[in-house]
Parts: sequence; C-alpha cells; structure tokens
Amino acid sequence: MLDPISEMLTRIRNAQMAGHREVVFSNSKLKKAIANVLLKNGFVLSVSEVAGEKFNMIKIDLKYNDKEGVSGLVPAIRSIRRVSKEGQRIYTGMDKIRRVKNGTGIAILSTSKGVITGEEARKNGVGGEIICEVW
Repeated sequence: MLDPISEMLTRIRNAQMAGHREVVFSNSKLKKAIANVLLKNGFVLSVSEVAGEKFNMIKIDLKYNDKEGVSGLVPAIRSIRRVSKEGQRIYTGMDKIRRVKNGTGIAILSTSKGVITGEEARKNGVGGEIICEVW
C-alpha cells in the first residue's frame, strides 16, 4: 500500500496536469490540514468534506492561472513533492527551514503547533517534519 500522503499529493499533481477541475480522495486529519494550508496559501480554490459510500472524502477544487499556456490551462501548482517519506522521515529545526524556489513556493511542516508552512514555523520558532514542498 502507498503512503496515504504521497497518494494524495500524486492525485493532486495528476489531476492538475490532466486539467481536471476537482480531485477527491479519502479523508484524514492530516490530509485535511495539508489541504487547508494549500487553500490558505492560494494554491487551490476550495476544500470541502463530502460523504462517500463507506467513509467521508475530501474534495479540492483546483486552481488554474488566468493565462493559457501552449497546452491549455496553466495550473497554480507547478509542482508538489513529498519530502519526508514513511521509510525516511525528514525533520528540521526552525533555524534550518529553507525557502522553496526563492520564496515562490512553500514547505508544509507538521509541528507541535499543527500543520503549517515553513514561514509560519520560522515566525513561531518551531521546527518539525517536512511533509512536502509546493511551488
């Protein structure tokens, strides 16, 4: 079985590249927290919880930039990459949180203050597990 967070990120990446307007995946507290960070930072349009047949699902409405590229719509998320994996967790202190793509992207961290961006972690003076990077 895949890592559930990697599966979520892969579904988002694939849906954006295929030009889909929304993506749906199984619900968990961590996935919802990551989706809310993406919403707060303007990478997606909305995050909602929908009832599934057996369990609740998370639905994300994907965001695209106004301009059109050579192959159609330009996704707001150019790349989303899992950093800390199940087999190799990556932790960082607040003083070693690096900027993603010179500040155009964000790092999403799981900290004692919850799931927050790298910038918020620096401001709050906390470190944590680097879940993923988005730009």
